[in-house]
Amino acid sequence: MFNIADTMPSNPTSKIRTLLFGEVLGPKPHEYAAVAWSFAYFFCVLSSYYILRPIREAMAVGSGSRTIPYLFMATFVLMMIATPIFGWVASRYPRRVFLPWINLFFVSNIVIFWALFSRFIDDGTDHIWLGRAFFVWLSVFNLYVVSVFWSFMADIYTRDQGRRLFGFIASGGSIGALIGAAATEAIVVDIGFENLFPIAGTLLAVSMICIRKLRLWVAHKRESSIDKTVESDEPLGGNPFSGITHVFGSRFFLGIVASSIIANLLGTALYMFAAQMVEDSISDPNVRVEFFSSINSWTNLLALLGQMFVVKQIVGRFGIGRSLALLPLISIPAFILLAYNPVLGVVAFVTIARRSLGFSFSKPSSDMLYSVVTSEEKYKTKNFIDTAVYRFGDIVGTWSITLMLGLGITWVSIAMLPFAAIWSVISLWLGREYKRKAIALKKQGFE
Repeated sequence: MFNIADTMPSNPTSKIRTLLFGEVLGPKPHEYAAVAWSFAYFFCVLSSYYILRPIREAMAVGSGSRTIPYLFMATFVLMMIATPIFGWVASRYPRRVFLPWINLFFVSNIVIFWALFSRFIDDGTDHIWLGRAFFVWLSVFNLYVVSVFWSFMADIYTRDQGRRLFGFIASGGSIGALIGAAATEAIVVDIGFENLFPIAGTLLAVSMICIRKLRLWVAHKRESSIDKTVESDEPLGGNPFSGITHVFGSRFFLGIVASSIIANLLGTALYMFAAQMVEDSISDPNVRVEFFSSINSWTNLLALLGQMFVVKQIVGRFGIGRSLALLPLISIPAFILLAYNPVLGVVAFVTIARRSLGFSFSKPSSDMLYSVVTSEEKYKTKNFIDTAVYRFGDIVGTWSITLMLGLGITWVSIAMLPFAAIWSVISLWLGREYKRKAIALKKQGFE
């Protein structure tokens, strides 16, 4: 069922298909089934999120741009509470148990928000505090579901497969994000934002089917070593805080942490510029959702093209370090442009350019870094970095930008330039460390 390489006919059509999928997109014939389910899984996760994301942005604007730092602080506090809980679950239950239950938990949350928003709107009740709660919740949701997804991918694919396949698999998320953002932009004014929730919840529920199919594929592929795979009955072990302690005991993880915080600082600057300008120029909440959906649509369209056709070639030819360094290097001229012409249109252009590059190169490349660490670190440490550390970066970014905004967007943009340069140096170092760890593992017989 899962290995069709030996049964494929040797004909021109077959050769063309093999060339297209193998050489251009990455998958080999025996990987088609797994890649298809991985593609569908990430499609469902990101389409669900991008249906809801513009609502979060509109809620942030409605709450007032001055409250954004406090919203990110609340998010970080919730992350710090959730991290040891996730660590405890991962330590106590096998991966095959807790992976689908995480998504089921978030589906139930979406249903609750749908019911609450619908009731508040029908009653004509002010929902500013519900909007703030939703902002915090979605800021946790998106990091957890994406982090768990890439932990799962790093768990079931080898390092060679990761370099070949992660870009294409990431494109499934970009297609989902593109469709989700476009659908929101097209229908939100007609149906009202509250009626987007059941659509998002249904898509996330479908992702649980994909998890099951991938688990079965792993069980079939590695039947002789099932105790070492995601199908193992054994939990990851360790303690609930080991994801945190591993970070402070490794220069490699600290380098990833530093990159994440700097990336957030630059991204938060753009986010707050846009929030302030939209608050001043757009009053209708549905039109605000439409505006942010438009940015998401363009971002994901460009990211999709990069993930499907470029990232595999860049990583294969130049290595992970240089792929990671692309975004910080591009950020330098982007912030110079913004310093020269600080208007909403330029903020939107720079946001689209940076985020599309991040999704195309930085995200798949950074997730490849975890293919050279232990299974426990793939889930616990990666989860801590992708969630709590990421939101700590939001706090650093929001308060730093808030304190500097009095200087004006031009000077804040100039202040971002040295951080982008430092980030590029760290990225190149991470690439070298990844290569060193991969060589060491190969010598030990681990692929």
